[in-house]
Amino acid sequence: MDSVKYSNTISESINLIDARYQQFAFQRHYHLDFHIGLITQGEQRFHHQGQQHHIGQGQVVLMAPDELHDGNSVLERGYQTKVFVIDPSWLTQLAQYTQPDQILSFRQTIISNPAIFNQLYQLHRLLGDDSQSQLAKDCLPLEGFDQLFSQFGYGQQEKVTPLGRQSIATLKSFILDHLDQPIRLEQLANLCHLTPTQFQRHFKMQMGITPYAWLSRLRLEHGMRLLQQGHNATYVAHQIGFYDQAHFSKAFKHNFGVPPAKISE
Repeated sequence: MDSVKYSNTISESINLIDARYQQFAFQRHYHLDFHIGLITQGEQRFHHQGQQHHIGQGQVVLMAPDELHDGNSVLERGYQTKVFVIDPSWLTQLAQYTQPDQILSFRQTIISNPAIFNQLYQLHRLLGDDSQSQLAKDCLPLEGFDQLFSQFGYGQQEKVTPLGRQSIATLKSFILDHLDQPIRLEQLANLCHLTPTQFQRHFKMQMGITPYAWLSRLRLEHGMRLLQQGHNATYVAHQIGFYDQAHFSKAFKHNFGVPPAKISE
């Protein structure tokens, strides 16, 4: 039986997931945020950057924003995971050692290190503990991510993915400003000074998925953020370009495994 709990912390920059997945399988997708996942029971299989990976109990998976991946259980009994969902700019600032024009990156996707796993496990538990004071929760992340940063983190120049005369970042910014409106292929192609055919080909070559699939995920990722801020599903549906709540709820559950009401309740 699948069960998923999304929790807000005192900061909008870091949220928590505590989940057990047995039947639900994630299709290829990406996130706007950094996801740091701990496998606490079972084993997960996922594809990332052309390779298939297996992660099991006691391992940590680091998934950067915009990285395409999927995920499903290897075992019939499923797997359990605790996940940090973190704003990438906030995480870079927390790491401290990067230069102003750099972003935080990690040397590998999967980490097998009991000390780091245990430190992150305790951090996840304490951030979700309502008895902890606000000051304690403000201070916990710096100490809790310390070993991860020092052993596996580094700063690098932010990657610019070109698309015609623009970049994916520029395209994303434009779309986020117009999510509540119909977006046409010709409109995006013109923004990048490409023909619609050129745009589709170049986009899939750069991103690995079609513009439509990428836009659909972007809508849902932004919808998740709005739900976590406390907005109801009807409001969110219209803010991200869905015609009604029913279509939004169906798409959301298909992608995240839970209905929108479970996030905003």
